[in-house]
Amino acid sequence: MVAGSGKSARQSGISESIKIILQALVIALVVRVFFFQPFNIPSGSMKSTLLVGDYLFVSKLSYGYSRYSFPWAPNLFDGRLFGAEPKRGDVVVFKLPRDNETDYIKRVIGLPGDEIIVRGGILFINGEEVKRVRDGVFVDTGLKGAPRRIAKYKETLPNGVTYSVLDAETDGPFDNVGPYKVPKGHYFMMGDNRDNSTDSRALWGVGYVPYQNLIGKAQIIFFSGAVDEEDAFRWWAPWEWPGSIRWSRFFRFVR
Repeated sequence: MVAGSGKSARQSGISESIKIILQALVIALVVRVFFFQPFNIPSGSMKSTLLVGDYLFVSKLSYGYSRYSFPWAPNLFDGRLFGAEPKRGDVVVFKLPRDNETDYIKRVIGLPGDEIIVRGGILFINGEEVKRVRDGVFVDTGLKGAPRRIAKYKETLPNGVTYSVLDAETDGPFDNVGPYKVPKGHYFMMGDNRDNSTDSRALWGVGYVPYQNLIGKAQIIFFSGAVDEEDAFRWWAPWEWPGSIRWSRFFRFVR
């Protein structure tokens, strides 16, 4: 055996391992910046579609790229590159127009030029009532109190997209609002948990969302866990994991 050959082999092995790790990190960074970005759900505004503690992938390819698609929002260009319009009913992550920094997730209800009205909790788009039928109840176990049964409905938009909405109050603060006229280049967003969502109905809070503020379309839940409906999964508490992980929500598509 040549003297030092063992040491050279070990050094070569370490060098190869470092190279593989760096390559993997570069690939992960490229995927995260240009293709799919992970997000977690911190609030209940999209119940029952999305729950606190859901982790999901958002497709950046769906609507193309704006400055807000990238970390730190570099002001490299205006508008969107490879842009595509969102469809009514898409669940979208966007930057809050008020600060252009906070990530929000809501459902696209109104397109540019639409008129949106809510009367008695019923949604109207361009004067047409959006079909809504009762679909049982959603049992909310949040705030560590007694389970709360909330009325659940199936809502169907004019383009045929159907999803669940919750109606916790018969005369909630956003049950009789509008009309809203969606400006050109903007979208009207609403949470599926209608009485517990600050969205485009609150012009002072969210308002109309500019096209360039869209980050991407929510695609699939890859992990879900929570202590209860209001307390997200605690990675630092392994003794809670068996009862906290929601296995049934893994790899569920967002609709």
